[in-house]
Amino acid sequence: MVYSEKYTSWTRDDILTEVKSKMKIQRFEHILRVEKSALELAQRYKGNLEACSLAAILHDYAKELPKETMDSIVQEEQWNPEILQYGSQIWHGPAGAYFAEKKFGITDETILTAIRDHTIGSEKMSLTGKILFVADYIEPGRKFPGVQNARALAMESLDQAVMFKITQTIIHLVEKGILVYPETLTVYNAWVRNKEEIY
Repeated sequence: MVYSEKYTSWTRDDILTEVKSKMKIQRFEHILRVEKSALELAQRYKGNLEACSLAAILHDYAKELPKETMDSIVQEEQWNPEILQYGSQIWHGPAGAYFAEKKFGITDETILTAIRDHTIGSEKMSLTGKILFVADYIEPGRKFPGVQNARALAMESLDQAVMFKITQTIIHLVEKGILVYPETLTVYNAWVRNKEEIY
């Protein structure tokens, strides 16, 4: 795929080379599977293929970032330092969007927001955001209980698949006794309020 200059001056191959250099091979392979799933969903739901590809390739760019680097970004961008309490599972989304803009020159807000929100979702999500959120959850390498249900839902309704992921994520965190990032509950409540429109 060749990206339009309106998105980035980087080629896909150059981005992949840079992304691969920042993580373990298993995570890089996950990224490639997420891109494949995102493109399949984009074709099914008439999404923007370039935007979905870029969002997928860059969504985990900051996942293995050292905490010291994240500390610096939080200070530089004046983010709420509370985010650091929840580890890279939460902060790699906003950090990924930061690098997508600062390093790769992406200014398209749809792409940046999709990357930023792919960890917990958001109250209102663009089509690209929903596609990345779901693709990250259902990519072929995922083996967790319920993933087949998520994959089936994704073929029927993107919104239902988003709601399923949001709900199952909270259940998982509670069952494991893991801190729930407060914004996760805000997102869940917003989607529950709109449940009648989804089902």
